[in-house]
Amino acid sequence: MKYIDGEGNILVPKSVRPIIDCTETNLGSKKGAEKQYRYGTLHIREYENYYSVHMDKVDPRIDPIGHLLKDAPEYIICGIMASTIGLKVGTAFYKKKKRNDNDNQLKALPLGIISGILAGTTTYITTYYLHNFIRKSKLRKYK
Repeated sequence: MKYIDGEGNILVPKSVRPIIDCTETNLGSKKGAEKQYRYGTLHIREYENYYSVHMDKVDPRIDPIGHLLKDAPEYIICGIMASTIGLKVGTAFYKKKKRNDNDNQLKALPLGIISGILAGTTTYITTYYLHNFIRKSKLRKYK
């Protein structure tokens, strides 16, 4: 078993440390883990046979915005892109529907909102997975 994964986390077999006595948390990306724990800035993910451990720069329980800025900026970038694309698509759809269907202008607003939400959600998911793909390919390059 390797003891450091592709993201720089330390992997600890459960045979070495079967029980973790830390506070279980929902804060953070689980990345397929069964549970996750925090002890200050120490972030532990529990998988079936091992733990994945790394240090965050900021404890999200104390400073969630600081944690996003320093440890997880991809969520902010994805959110900004999703909001921007969703707003543009929703506005364009609303204006087109309002212009083409003068009899049913009340339908234009909800359809514009729904199309914006769908476009924003799609953008968020795409950007998030693209970011992770690029990061993993860079990590493989330096191994």
